[in-house]
Amino acid sequence: MPERLWAPWRFPYIERAKEGGTGCIFVDLPNESDDRKNLIVHRGKTAFVIMNAFPYSNGHLMVAPYRHTANLSDLTPEEMTEIQSLIAKSVEWLTQAFNPEGFNIGLNLGRAAGAGILDHLHWHIVPRWVGDTNFMPVIGEVRVLPQSLEDAYDRLRDVISREAQK
Repeated sequence: MPERLWAPWRFPYIERAKEGGTGCIFVDLPNESDDRKNLIVHRGKTAFVIMNAFPYSNGHLMVAPYRHTANLSDLTPEEMTEIQSLIAKSVEWLTQAFNPEGFNIGLNLGRAAGAGILDHLHWHIVPRWVGDTNFMPVIGEVRVLPQSLEDAYDRLRDVISREAQK
């Protein structure tokens, strides 16, 4: 019999799509007004930065256009420019907030590429540290994160707010 790791905090995320929204977190969450609850750390003109609610590591961010599309060729030059700018800014913010030793940055395009949300483009910015892969994900198929999402959110928002005041 397989071991079970209970994760009841994931259920509201799963249920959210059934509550009358579009079913896409990258459309529904920006349309709400509580950025802290929804982990949105920055809003741009055509795209935004949101923390991953189920991160691979502390500070795992995603950049997505507001417009709902799964096709790169649908993005306007303005959207592409802002997305790339927000990816670069995310690296700066994460560096100031968490001092990582590297980053994994990418877009999973399509189910075969590992996309968990197929119908809305989004880029992952995952901070990494030497030795951050331990036996838990390898043996236990579990990730251990040393900081709550709320604490990571507050740390990032503090960095972003200080930058905006310059």
